[in-house]
Amino acid sequence: METSILWLRAAAGLYGLGLLHSMLALVWRSQRLYPAALAAFRVAVVLHGVALVEASLAYGRLPLDSSFATLNVGAFLVALVFLLVEWRYHFAGTAVALFPLVFLMSLAASLREPAASWPGLGVRGALLVLHIVLVLAGFAALLLTAVASIFYLMQERRLKQKRTGTLLEKLPPLATLDDLISVSMGLGFVLLTLGVIFAVTWAWIEFQTRWLSYASVQFSLFTWLLCLVMIFLRTTAGWRGRKAAVMALAVLGCAALTWAAQNGLRSALER
Repeated sequence: METSILWLRAAAGLYGLGLLHSMLALVWRSQRLYPAALAAFRVAVVLHGVALVEASLAYGRLPLDSSFATLNVGAFLVALVFLLVEWRYHFAGTAVALFPLVFLMSLAASLREPAASWPGLGVRGALLVLHIVLVLAGFAALLLTAVASIFYLMQERRLKQKRTGTLLEKLPPLATLDDLISVSMGLGFVLLTLGVIFAVTWAWIEFQTRWLSYASVQFSLFTWLLCLVMIFLRTTAGWRGRKAAVMALAVLGCAALTWAAQNGLRSALER
């Protein structure tokens, strides 16, 4: 195995601490891990840079001839931009969205080398089942987000029209619904992120290096990315109320299409 891959995987491991920080920030609103995650992120960027330099020296140019190589360079650039923004503006809010993005991109890029075969069919099936359970739980959380978003839009319209004497008066206040949207959205993102990580690992072993070209995988990553955009806009641009509600409904629609595209998982599980 090339040493550049080892450096990249070490960087992805350190980026993982940033992912853990994002999960804690979204679910429990905790920022305690941020200093350690930022320090690990800085070291990871250095290791990531070393990996790119070694790969460039081996190829005689910057490697951009495959999806994995493109993800590798893209993750490094996103990481650099984040560090520059954090250094200049101390804008820690972007970390909640960018830490998971850099981690997943670098993890996927580090899997370009073929994997060994499964140690057993039990491990293969268990990993796939775990992925499905996490994704279903994430979809359930997004469904709750969508329901709360619909109620929010209905309640907002009722208040603007000053209508009384309707069943809508029994809906929770807008602030309560907005808080429910935040909690369920964060939980859904965390569950989907874990599901995607298990899916990427499973696909890497099952399909070797071909997994990134499959349409179902690309659609899943697009849905996760759309959810990431929703988290980013809510934490950095302050998207609340109507904007957040409409965005949540769009993410749920995309998630439903993704699940429909993943029917092939059932046949894979039954092999």
